[in-house]
Amino acid sequence: MFDLTGRTAFISGGGQGVGSGIAKALAAQGASVAVNDLFEERAAETVEAIASAGGKAVAVGFDVCDYDAVKSGIAKAESSLGPIDILVNNAGVPPGMGVTQFLETAPEEWRKFIDLNTYAVMNCAHVLVPGMSERGHGRVITISSGAGTVGIPLGVAAYGAGKGGGLSFMRHLAMETARSGVTANTVAIGLIDNHADPKITEHMAKGVPVGALGQPKDIAALVVYLASNEASWMTGQTLELNGGSVTT
Repeated sequence: MFDLTGRTAFISGGGQGVGSGIAKALAAQGASVAVNDLFEERAAETVEAIASAGGKAVAVGFDVCDYDAVKSGIAKAESSLGPIDILVNNAGVPPGMGVTQFLETAPEEWRKFIDLNTYAVMNCAHVLVPGMSERGHGRVITISSGAGTVGIPLGVAAYGAGKGGGLSFMRHLAMETARSGVTANTVAIGLIDNHADPKITEHMAKGVPVGALGQPKDIAALVVYLASNEASWMTGQTLELNGGSVTT
């Protein structure tokens, strides 16, 4: 079950955190993996870990917000690994992202959130889905956020708007590709344990109903399912994975 042998995956933002965890999990299930990151040296670290565990992977460093870079970068990945049939849109947090109430932000600050969380998702899908459809099989999985499904007062309105845009796009893509063997689903994740200070982690975990922050392995397990043959009847869905923080 959940065997990905013979499949090839592309993961954006796979050089660290959740993206790295997803890349390693897909490789462990037998997939060849193209690990993308804005910084290729980070992607290379994930690739090294996959190779050390006996998997097959390549690093491809480029900005997924740049459509031409996506085309050339994916062509490079496919020349090494073969046609890509699993797309995981994981990149989503712009460098230096902070929390600021919307009315205190300036218009020039909004674009980076829309570009990375909506346009980058569309860029990768536009390049990869035609081949998937032609071959009659594909999986598109976007890692979103609870900020894209509900309103929260933390000061992440532009980020939430970008996440919501990517999430809505996935629903429409799913309907357009359903008869071609390509599924499209979104995972809206909650608070992730990416803090060096255990006191911060402990404090934040108190606000999560299960009493713990999410780990990359939690997200990776669901992505493995969505990428598998067993998920062929799952499409157009937004799956909340957040320790109970958001229920729908």
